[in-house]
Amino acid sequence: MTRDQTPGERIERAHEWAVILAGGDGTRLRPLTRKISGDDRPKQFCAVLGRATLLEETERRTALEIAREQTIYVVNRRHEAYYAPMLGSESANLIVQPCNRGTAPAILYSLLRIAAVDPHALVAFFPSDHYISDNCRFMKHVRTALDAARRRPDLVVLLGVAPESPEVEYGWIEPSGHIPGNRQLRAVRRFWEKPNHFTAQVLQLRGCLWNSFVMIASAQALLEIIHATIPELYRSFAALTSLFGTSEEVAAIETLYAGLKEINFSHEVLTESTQRLALIEVTGVHWNDLGEPQRVMASLTMAGLRPQWAKATAPA
Repeated sequence: MTRDQTPGERIERAHEWAVILAGGDGTRLRPLTRKISGDDRPKQFCAVLGRATLLEETERRTALEIAREQTIYVVNRRHEAYYAPMLGSESANLIVQPCNRGTAPAILYSLLRIAAVDPHALVAFFPSDHYISDNCRFMKHVRTALDAARRRPDLVVLLGVAPESPEVEYGWIEPSGHIPGNRQLRAVRRFWEKPNHFTAQVLQLRGCLWNSFVMIASAQALLEIIHATIPELYRSFAALTSLFGTSEEVAAIETLYAGLKEINFSHEVLTESTQRLALIEVTGVHWNDLGEPQRVMASLTMAGLRPQWAKATAPA
């Protein structure tokens, strides 16, 4: 059983928020998800690994540490037929993008919406398309990161996964020394995006970690590094904050997104902000980014699962 929280802990946790990123199109996995679901729904709305959808699995995992009423879902209006049965279409915890413009607009929009109601917010971001073998153990690492980010509100804390292979399709994080005053936090030297096989082998031997893209920080710290790295995008969204929660928000966001290019948060923000980053190593957990069919099959094997769709498509 979890011990009762002290009054101070309850106050601190009242400022903890989760953002589940569920606006991707899932095109790389589309041939497989079409077999599973019979339609073109993105993978996060598909029961890839069992009876629950990947989004539902992410929601359950997140709820182990962060209150459901403070969990925000960033979705894509084009997927409304798929997310509405799970989340509703008018929920206050739903941030609906007109279309997918990459991770940077999704993260910035959600941060500004949260900061508007809670300037002291501590925010954890979770992709909605990952396999994690042990939710409890993984979320204990998230709790460590939340507590660390509270003590160091100037830093953005990333979760890096101890690699099981020299994977060439993942992003890697190269750590450096420990952050003064906290032996659980490492500084970040640099990022390696989709290295070749030889480089990936070297990175694994050097103690580099897979980038899970789970990150935890004060809303203020994240907004500061976004403003510093992609100021034009920041100003475009910040100009609309007075419209949040009004009848004019939807039309203004539609207009903004119509003129946006796709912007990747890792490439445009994190790689340019290493001096503001810290890293926690996730161990004892099997983690997989379900971006390719072979990773799905590997995760099923690892978990000892064989859902009905896998039986139906298995060779005779």
